[in-house]
Amino acid sequence: MKDLNIPLRDIARELARRFSTMSHDDLAVLESILVPMKFVKGEKILPLGEQARYIYYVHQGLVRQYYIKNGKEMTSFLGVDGSVIMSIESLFREMPSQEIVEALEPCYVYAMPKSRLEEVALHNQNIQILYRKILEEALIDSQRHADLVRFETAQNRYRRICKQMPKVVLRAPLVFIASYLQMTPETLSRVRSSTLID
Repeated sequence: MKDLNIPLRDIARELARRFSTMSHDDLAVLESILVPMKFVKGEKILPLGEQARYIYYVHQGLVRQYYIKNGKEMTSFLGVDGSVIMSIESLFREMPSQEIVEALEPCYVYAMPKSRLEEVALHNQNIQILYRKILEEALIDSQRHADLVRFETAQNRYRRICKQMPKVVLRAPLVFIASYLQMTPETLSRVRSSTLID
């Protein structure tokens, strides 16, 4: 895996563009809390049972968040370049995570320690806004996924993910997409075939 050598200031700018307006000084504060990490394919970013301490910004790569139910892996989130991922309950209740975050490709991730983020947000309004917007996006993504699997047909679930997450559909293994959509791989294959015909 080749090192990208991206300056932290550029990552801080990416986050600011997406979540908040920031001055030069704000960017320096955000840059000071970013922790660069890289993971190889198959590596656990957050292992089962470990307490979550970070909010992860995926600069490059493909990640999966999942939990184990009745011995089966159930995918709850798939994210690519530009995604933010966290184990919300573990992070805020400071308890062992029941979810696992795994790199499905080599990944470059920038972690924001929750403790440091909250510390600087107390004294910096723009960091506070960024923090709030990140949490809002995580809640909206979670609600969107819950509504998708509760209310939509298998066909519509697949159409929605194609529209909302096209890079994920192109890059993630079908078995994980099927799990995310709460259908079997066989059902997903049938749905994909009929969608291509439509």
